[in-house]
Amino acid sequence: MANGKKSKPSYLNAILGVSLVLFLLGTLGWLVLNGRALTRAFKEDLEVQVDFHDNTRDENVQKMKDMLDKQPFVRESKVISKEEAIKMENQVEGENAVDFLGYNPLYTSISFKMPAEYVNKDSLNKIKEFVMQSNIVRDVIWPNVVVDQMNSNFRKIGIILGVISLILFISVVFLIDNTVRLAMFSNRFIIKTMQMVGATRWFITRPFDNRALINGLISGGLAILGLWLVISFANSQMPELRSLTDTTMLIALMFSMVLLGVIISMVSTHRSVLKYLKLHIDDLY
Repeated sequence: MANGKKSKPSYLNAILGVSLVLFLLGTLGWLVLNGRALTRAFKEDLEVQVDFHDNTRDENVQKMKDMLDKQPFVRESKVISKEEAIKMENQVEGENAVDFLGYNPLYTSISFKMPAEYVNKDSLNKIKEFVMQSNIVRDVIWPNVVVDQMNSNFRKIGIILGVISLILFISVVFLIDNTVRLAMFSNRFIIKTMQMVGATRWFITRPFDNRALINGLISGGLAILGLWLVISFANSQMPELRSLTDTTMLIALMFSMVLLGVIISMVSTHRSVLKYLKLHIDDLY
């Protein structure tokens, strides 16, 4: 009875320890998910511009827009007339280009945005080749430098986060395993006593496995609560983060946190019980 009471603080310490490491892993997972969403948002905000020859009629421009809207690489598009284009240019430059040059140097164009998976050099070149087949198209342009730098930077960030995630995941597995095994150390005499009075291996391991399942669920729940508080605080400070949140992926992340806590807790507990069953009574001291 005294040993049973003594083991309760160990369970509490194990639950808190597992909760902490799961919370850290979940927080990193949330940052990775937001990073992916932010990457997609940046890519899908990039615009490709299709310029038309000066003698192109409005109805032909509209036909081209209708054709582009049917393509899988177009999310949304809009026609920008020469007049609208020069107005936007004047607002950016702060001076009237027509008065300076004596004519409007810009062209009627279609500006369109794409799904994130098309924002790369190879896809953009194929899109340009496809659009340039029309004899009314003068040129297809996009910010080349921005695309190259964006993909390069996002690739580097992805590799760095991937390495950090892998290292943290391995650390989490070892930390949880050691925490659970330390908690089981205080129960070694109970395990050995049950074995000595004739209890079967299944009978001995079952209550500890059940307790590990409960501890894993509690630890996962506490970790989710901590993550939810962090997300709520972050959203209150930066409301724009809400638009990046993928609810389905966030739920999957939280479920994975609980599942990981349960699996590692049960495996570590079961291994520890079997270890003490194999030890001689003198080796327990």
